Formats: sequence, C-alpha cells, structure tokens
Amino acid sequence: MELHTLEKAAELKERTKSFAIRVVTLFHSLPRSPDAQTLGKQLLRSGTSVAANYRSVCRSRSRAEFIAKMGVVMEEADESAFWLELLSETGVLNAQRTQNFA
Repeated sequence: MELHTLEKAAELKERTKSFAIRVVTLFHSLPRSPDAQTLGKQLLRSGTSVAANYRSVCRSRSRAEFIAKMGVVMEEADESAFWLELLSETGVLNAQRTQNFA
C-alpha cells in the first residue's frame, strides 16, 4: 500500500473513532425519557459500529473483502444519520446539536 493511502486510512480511522466518541457523549446527554433513550440506544449502536467496522476494513485481505466491509461501514453511517435526524425531527434534540455530526 502506498504512503498516501495509508495516511488516508489512518485519518479515516481517527475520524470514525472521533464520531463514535461524539455519539457516546451525545447519548449521555439525552433526556431519560423512554423515547429519547430508545432512539439514543439505536444511535449508540450504529454510531460506534461505524468506527469498529472501519477498523475491520483496514484489515481486509482482498479487494472484494474491502468492498464488502466498507459497505457495512456505509450502512452503519447511514443508519446513524437516520437516528440523528429522528432525534432532531421529533424534538428530542434541537437541530443544532445534531448538525455537529455532519
């Protein structure tokens, strides 16, 4: 693997970890209402999964495995975006709190 590619992989590894940490922090700040906690737990699962699955991508043994695993990362990221939208659009969080995740 060339140096440029390794640097990009390391940067994305750090960015996905940072995203997971922000998700955990956001979850801790949610109201204790059942709806907020239910939506928050869904976000917690998908948001932390983005980083964990990206680490798995970095260990891919073939191009096909890389593509398949990256697909999982993209699915989890899209699901996280959905839960953030739902938290915002239901009024559990104000829109500004969820825009920080873009």
